Amino acid sequence: MSKPVVAIIGKPNVGKSKFFNYVVGQRISIVEDTPGVTRDRVYADASWRDREFTLIDTAGIEPESEDVIISQMREQANIAISVADVILFMTDVKQGVTAIDTEIAIMLRKSNKPVVLACNKSDNYGDPPSEIYEFYNLGIGEPHPISAANAIGIGDLLDEIYKKLPPKSDDEENSDRIKVAIIGKPNVGKSSLLNKILGEERSIVSDIAGTTRDAIDSEFENQYGKYIFIDTAGVRKKSKVNESIEKFSVMRTLLAIERADVCLVLVDALEGVTDQDAKILGEAHEAGKGIIIVINKWDALEKQTGTLEKYKKEVYDKISYASYAPIIFISAKTGQRVEKIFEMINKVAEENSKRVSTSVINEVINEAIAVVQPPTDKGKRLKILYGTQASTKPPTFVIFVNNKELFHFSYQRYLINCFRDNFGLQGTPVRLIVREKKDKDI
Repeated sequence: MSKPVVAIIGKPNVGKSKFFNYVVGQRISIVEDTPGVTRDRVYADASWRDREFTLIDTAGIEPESEDVIISQMREQANIAISVADVILFMTDVKQGVTAIDTEIAIMLRKSNKPVVLACNKSDNYGDPPSEIYEFYNLGIGEPHPISAANAIGIGDLLDEIYKKLPPKSDDEENSDRIKVAIIGKPNVGKSSLLNKILGEERSIVSDIAGTTRDAIDSEFENQYGKYIFIDTAGVRKKSKVNESIEKFSVMRTLLAIERADVCLVLVDALEGVTDQDAKILGEAHEAGKGIIIVINKWDALEKQTGTLEKYKKEVYDKISYASYAPIIFISAKTGQRVEKIFEMINKVAEENSKRVSTSVINEVINEAIAVVQPPTDKGKRLKILYGTQASTKPPTFVIFVNNKELFHFSYQRYLINCFRDNFGLQGTPVRLIVREKKDKDI
């Protein structure tokens, strides 16, 4: 794993989401006083003391409840525990140790994972509240008083988490390797493709969907460069995800996407792009990853004149939001065109991390405005004052305007297309951040 995983576990309404949002720095998790509001895991990148990790917020655990939603929440938390390197057990110092806390502590001791115990809602500065000492009875180490709402004790708690993180892995430190996640629904040939690339039977290949349950990392080097390939379990439709192990596989796939620089989205040529394929591709798109659409089993499809171009059109019609993603037609079984994937990976990784100078960005903006005037509304015209690039992976541009309300989605899309025409940016999403700035402020 390139980034260690820290899962926040605890009963409902102890402040897990408040802590998560504070550490991540943006309000991702829903924070309400109603217990159990956060029903699914939410994950995001975080860092402390120059160490990056993935932080997972979970629904609260209520071990004794038979309620269907509570049962699903418990299962979600169990999956998060399974993939975590470190577990943050969040409790409520004002409630004291409850029966649920004791049950969760037993569950965490059985996991054999490193655990950090936090006693939230210790809202006063100075000595810890006397109630904290009863939490030693949970038998999972020293309780750490914090207040997620008032940002008290957060740094000390993160220090404790930092101490328990596993040593840095090779690919966490080695940034010259392109990390490639092979993703797709079950039985589209992900493991077959990896085996063809590696030249060995590294992953089990079977016609039974779902054979690959875990994410497997494989380092690989050839004349094209250095890579880490991440083979993943296939993502099934939610209606078919009944077993806990399948939910675990979905989680690992999503984490693999987060870790990757480039995602190879495999599609079965005989089935075409299904709704589930589009959903999986959408996860990579939302995560801002480089994307290559790989149509596998192309050798098994009957073809005639114009089949390839027609197929491409059908693919882009289905996933119009990702029409920037290149398509390659291969056969993992025979090796047809597999070698061409490497040049495409290199190009997409380069585009995903491309940086453009501010002067060039503004030249393109001015040209775009000259060709298509910005929209107007009730006599007011949008003025694009200037733009700059904020970050890469994916390329993210900040556009300063006089009125954000006038910057309609259609004109934003037009501007992104102008950026693509001039800067390339093949295979990568492009983000626009719109900021309002009055003329007098410049």
